[in-house]
Amino acid sequence: MGRGWNSLEGSGEDRKPLTELFVKAGSDGEMTRNCPLSQRLFMTLWLKGVVFSVTIVDLKRKPADLQNLPLGTHPTFITFNNEVKTDVNKIEEFLEYVLCPPKYLELSPKHAESNTAGMDVFANEALVKSLLKTLQNLNEYLNPLLSDEIDKNNMEDIKFSLRKFLAGNEMTLADLLPKLHTVKLVAKKYHSFDIPKRMT
Repeated sequence: MGRGWNSLEGSGEDRKPLTELFVKAGSDGEMTRNCPLSQRLFMTLWLKGVVFSVTIVDLKRKPADLQNLPLGTHPTFITFNNEVKTDVNKIEEFLEYVLCPPKYLELSPKHAESNTAGMDVFANEALVKSLLKTLQNLNEYLNPLLSDEIDKNNMEDIKFSLRKFLAGNEMTLADLLPKLHTVKLVAKKYHSFDIPKRMT
Protein backbone atom coordinates (compact mmCIF):
# COMPACT_ATOMS: atom_id res chain seq x y z
CA MET A 1 0.00 0.00 0.00
CA GLY A 2 1.45 3.36 -1.02
CA ARG A 3 0.51 6.84 0.13
CA GLY A 4 0.46 10.19 -1.60
CA TRP A 5 -0.23 13.62 -0.11
CA ASN A 6 -2.66 14.40 2.68
CA SER A 7 -3.87 17.49 4.57
CA LEU A 8 -6.53 18.65 6.96
CA GLU A 9 -5.98 22.30 7.75
CA GLY A 10 -7.80 25.18 9.34
CA SER A 11 -10.97 25.17 11.36
CA GLY A 12 -14.63 26.02 10.91
CA GLU A 13 -15.48 27.12 7.36
CA ASP A 14 -11.80 27.23 6.38
CA ARG A 15 -11.33 23.56 7.24
CA LYS A 16 -10.39 21.49 4.20
CA PRO A 17 -12.16 18.16 3.71
CA LEU A 18 -10.10 15.08 4.49
CA THR A 19 -10.18 13.22 1.20
CA GLU A 20 -8.50 9.96 0.24
CA LEU A 21 -8.64 8.22 -3.12
CA PHE A 22 -8.15 4.43 -3.11
CA VAL A 23 -6.91 2.87 -6.35
CA LYS A 24 -5.98 -0.66 -7.37
CA ALA A 25 -2.32 -1.59 -7.53
CA GLY A 26 -0.79 -2.85 -10.74
CA SER A 27 0.80 -6.25 -11.18
CA ASP A 28 3.82 -5.25 -9.08
CA GLY A 29 1.54 -4.47 -6.10
CA GLU A 30 2.95 -0.96 -5.75
CA MET A 31 2.33 1.21 -8.81
CA THR A 32 -1.15 2.21 -9.94
CA ARG A 33 -2.77 0.21 -12.71
CA ASN A 34 -4.27 1.70 -15.88
CA CYS A 35 -7.77 2.36 -14.53
CA PRO A 36 -9.87 5.03 -16.27
CA LEU A 37 -12.21 5.31 -13.26
CA SER A 38 -9.31 6.04 -10.93
CA GLN A 39 -7.93 8.52 -13.43
CA ARG A 40 -11.31 10.22 -13.69
CA LEU A 41 -11.67 10.70 -9.92
CA PHE A 42 -8.05 11.80 -9.62
CA MET A 43 -8.62 14.44 -12.32
CA THR A 44 -11.87 15.60 -10.70
CA LEU A 45 -10.22 16.17 -7.33
CA TRP A 46 -7.12 17.73 -8.88
CA LEU A 47 -9.10 20.15 -11.07
CA LYS A 48 -11.21 21.20 -8.11
CA GLY A 49 -8.03 22.07 -6.23
CA VAL A 50 -8.66 19.65 -3.38
CA VAL A 51 -5.72 18.51 -1.27
CA PHE A 52 -6.10 14.72 -1.12
CA SER A 53 -4.13 11.57 -0.54
CA VAL A 54 -3.86 8.55 -2.81
CA THR A 55 -3.66 5.03 -1.42
CA ILE A 56 -2.59 2.23 -3.74
CA VAL A 57 -4.23 -1.03 -2.70
CA ASP A 58 -2.79 -4.42 -3.51
CA LEU A 59 -5.89 -6.64 -3.41
CA LYS A 60 -3.74 -9.74 -2.76
CA ARG A 61 -2.65 -8.23 0.57
CA LYS A 62 -5.61 -6.22 1.78
CA PRO A 63 -4.32 -3.54 4.19
CA ALA A 64 -5.44 -3.57 7.81
CA ASP A 65 -7.08 -0.15 7.53
CA LEU A 66 -9.43 -1.53 4.85
CA GLN A 67 -10.61 -4.53 6.88
CA ASN A 68 -13.54 -2.57 8.36
CA LEU A 69 -14.97 -1.46 5.02
CA PRO A 70 -18.33 -2.92 3.90
CA LEU A 71 -18.07 -6.35 2.27
CA GLY A 72 -17.42 -6.11 -1.46
CA THR A 73 -15.83 -2.66 -1.31
CA HIS A 74 -12.94 -2.60 -3.74
CA PRO A 75 -11.01 0.27 -5.28
CA THR A 76 -11.78 2.61 -6.98
CA PHE A 77 -13.50 4.55 -4.14
CA ILE A 78 -12.92 7.54 -1.89
CA THR A 79 -13.26 8.44 1.76
CA PHE A 80 -14.50 11.98 2.35
CA ASN A 81 -14.18 13.15 5.96
CA ASN A 82 -13.95 9.43 6.87
CA GLU A 83 -17.19 8.55 5.04
CA VAL A 84 -16.80 5.84 2.37
CA LYS A 85 -18.14 6.59 -1.13
CA THR A 86 -18.01 3.64 -3.55
CA ASP A 87 -20.01 4.31 -6.74
CA VAL A 88 -17.90 6.37 -9.17
CA ASN A 89 -20.88 8.12 -10.80
CA LYS A 90 -22.38 8.97 -7.42
CA ILE A 91 -18.97 10.07 -6.14
CA GLU A 92 -18.73 12.47 -9.04
CA GLU A 93 -22.18 13.92 -8.30
CA PHE A 94 -21.37 14.11 -4.59
CA LEU A 95 -18.08 15.95 -5.18
CA GLU A 96 -19.76 18.40 -7.54
CA TYR A 97 -22.38 19.08 -4.86
CA VAL A 98 -20.11 19.47 -1.82
CA LEU A 99 -17.08 21.01 -3.54
CA CYS A 100 -18.91 23.86 -5.20
CA PRO A 101 -18.24 27.50 -6.13
CA PRO A 102 -17.07 29.95 -5.05
CA LYS A 103 -14.41 27.96 -3.18
CA TYR A 104 -14.11 25.12 -5.69
CA LEU A 105 -14.28 24.98 -9.47
CA GLU A 106 -17.57 23.85 -11.03
CA LEU A 107 -16.98 20.99 -13.47
CA SER A 108 -20.49 20.34 -14.80
CA PRO A 109 -20.61 21.39 -18.47
CA LYS A 110 -22.98 24.19 -19.49
CA HIS A 111 -24.11 22.21 -22.53
CA ALA A 112 -25.82 18.95 -21.53
CA GLU A 113 -25.07 17.31 -24.90
CA SER A 114 -21.34 17.48 -24.09
CA ASN A 115 -21.87 14.67 -21.56
CA THR A 116 -22.93 12.16 -24.21
CA ALA A 117 -20.74 13.22 -27.17
CA GLY A 118 -18.01 10.63 -26.54
CA MET A 119 -19.74 8.12 -24.30
CA ASP A 120 -19.67 5.21 -26.79
CA VAL A 121 -15.94 5.30 -27.51
CA PHE A 122 -15.00 2.46 -25.13
CA ALA A 123 -18.00 0.37 -26.12
CA ASN A 124 -16.81 0.32 -29.74
CA GLU A 125 -13.06 0.13 -29.46
CA ALA A 126 -12.89 -3.54 -30.55
CA LEU A 127 -14.80 -2.93 -33.77
CA VAL A 128 -13.03 -0.56 -36.16
CA LYS A 129 -16.13 0.24 -38.20
CA SER A 130 -18.18 1.14 -35.13
CA LEU A 131 -15.26 3.01 -33.62
CA LEU A 132 -14.85 5.12 -36.75
CA LYS A 133 -18.56 5.96 -36.71
CA THR A 134 -18.35 6.99 -33.05
CA LEU A 135 -15.22 9.07 -33.66
CA GLN A 136 -16.90 10.73 -36.65
CA ASN A 137 -19.93 11.62 -34.50
CA LEU A 138 -17.61 13.06 -31.87
CA ASN A 139 -15.73 15.04 -34.52
CA GLU A 140 -19.02 16.40 -35.88
CA TYR A 141 -20.04 17.47 -32.39
CA LEU A 142 -16.76 19.30 -31.81
CA ASN A 143 -16.71 21.24 -35.11
CA PRO A 144 -19.82 23.48 -34.90
CA LEU A 145 -19.84 26.59 -32.75
CA LEU A 146 -21.53 26.31 -29.37
CA SER A 147 -24.18 28.92 -28.59
CA ASP A 148 -21.84 30.92 -26.36
CA GLU A 149 -19.15 30.99 -29.09
CA ILE A 150 -21.41 32.74 -31.59
CA ASP A 151 -20.81 36.47 -31.89
CA LYS A 152 -24.03 37.85 -33.35
CA ASN A 153 -22.22 41.06 -34.27
CA ASN A 154 -19.58 39.27 -36.30
CA MET A 155 -20.69 36.14 -38.16
CA GLU A 156 -17.97 36.16 -40.85
CA ASP A 157 -14.70 35.10 -39.29
CA ILE A 158 -15.25 31.96 -37.23
CA LYS A 159 -16.74 29.00 -39.09
CA PHE A 160 -15.64 26.18 -36.78
CA SER A 161 -15.41 25.92 -33.02
CA LEU A 162 -12.04 26.78 -31.49
CA ARG A 163 -12.87 25.28 -28.10
CA LYS A 164 -10.27 23.09 -26.43
CA PHE A 165 -12.68 20.68 -24.71
CA LEU A 166 -16.15 19.19 -25.26
CA ALA A 167 -18.08 21.96 -23.53
CA GLY A 168 -15.77 24.97 -23.99
CA ASN A 169 -12.25 26.12 -23.15
CA GLU A 170 -12.27 24.75 -19.61
CA MET A 171 -12.19 21.07 -18.72
CA THR A 172 -15.49 19.72 -17.33
CA LEU A 173 -16.81 16.36 -16.15
CA ALA A 174 -17.65 15.56 -19.79
CA ASP A 175 -13.90 15.42 -20.54
CA LEU A 176 -12.59 13.62 -17.49
CA LEU A 177 -12.51 10.02 -18.68
CA PRO A 178 -9.41 9.93 -20.91
CA LYS A 179 -11.08 7.74 -23.51
CA LEU A 180 -9.44 9.09 -26.65
CA HIS A 181 -5.96 8.81 -25.17
CA THR A 182 -6.60 5.21 -24.13
CA VAL A 183 -8.14 4.28 -27.48
CA LYS A 184 -5.28 5.95 -29.34
CA LEU A 185 -2.65 3.93 -27.46
CA VAL A 186 -4.47 0.59 -27.33
CA ALA A 187 -5.76 0.66 -30.92
CA LYS A 188 -2.32 1.60 -32.24
CA LYS A 189 -0.53 -1.10 -30.23
CA TYR A 190 -2.91 -4.00 -30.87
CA HIS A 191 -4.57 -3.12 -34.18
CA SER A 192 -2.18 -0.62 -35.85
CA PHE A 193 -5.13 1.76 -35.93
CA ASP A 194 -4.71 5.54 -35.98
CA ILE A 195 -7.45 8.13 -35.56
CA PRO A 196 -7.88 9.50 -39.11
CA LYS A 197 -6.18 12.86 -39.70
CA ARG A 198 -9.43 14.27 -41.15
CA MET A 199 -10.90 14.11 -37.64
CA THR A 200 -9.23 17.26 -36.41
